[in-house]
Amino acid sequence: MTARTTRTRAAFRQIALHVVLAIAGILVLLPFLVMLRTALTPDDSIFRGTLGLHGLTVRHFLDAWNRAPWAHYYRNGLLAVAGIYIGQILTCLPAGYALARLRFRGSGTATWVILACLAMPTQIIALPVFLMISRVGWLDTLPALIVPFVTSAFGIFVFRQFILTIPQSLFDAARLDGVGPFGVVWRVVLPNVRPALAAFGVLSVMGHWNDLFWPSVVLRTQRAATVPYGIVDFASGEGGTDYGTQMAAAAIAAIPLVIALCFVQRQFVQGLAPSATAD
Repeated sequence: MTARTTRTRAAFRQIALHVVLAIAGILVLLPFLVMLRTALTPDDSIFRGTLGLHGLTVRHFLDAWNRAPWAHYYRNGLLAVAGIYIGQILTCLPAGYALARLRFRGSGTATWVILACLAMPTQIIALPVFLMISRVGWLDTLPALIVPFVTSAFGIFVFRQFILTIPQSLFDAARLDGVGPFGVVWRVVLPNVRPALAAFGVLSVMGHWNDLFWPSVVLRTQRAATVPYGIVDFASGEGGTDYGTQMAAAAIAAIPLVIALCFVQRQFVQGLAPSATAD
């Protein structure tokens, strides 16, 4: 096989790969494009199938913004996801370090238990958690949205895998300097797992920002309503067929996530790679 043939095949593989990725990207983005197109289209033109840019309107965005207390939803959503993420860092990072670098009786079993918890959906434990939340009087409050998620089996697993990629010499040097286990976590591990913090943060924030199931279980009024819980009204009652306003509300709900992901996309990719390849 000549060098020219090798280069030709390599170029062909690269072209084929980019074509496949482009098609996959279009398929992923298509629902969002339809959402934006519907939100910007007048009511009498939504089902006509026109794809031009003429006749676009922002009236649906104005209607959606005026029909809901978005500042209230954003505030509750930000407080909820921030509280959950901070709690997960405080619990998952030490647990991940313990499973990755400490040797203790039952460490292997604990790792398998964490892996088993990854396969357990939230709905399985919803009822007992709801009963505990009800007993302490937290229904319809922000703590009911935050406390059940301040730790995460997925977070522990991600940090464990990432910590395994940190050279053992750093931990040995810290111990020689007299740094204790908790000091190692916050002075050695934390500065070296920033990509994992960003990657896990994106997944955690996206998951809980978009969560409708749990708020529907523990909330009764709009007092602690998050964005998904608050915009359910757009799909019920008289607004059930107001597709333009519904799509505008969905776009408004997604704006904070899109902005946040634009800032941390590089760290997000870097954080996922070690967790997928570490031993």
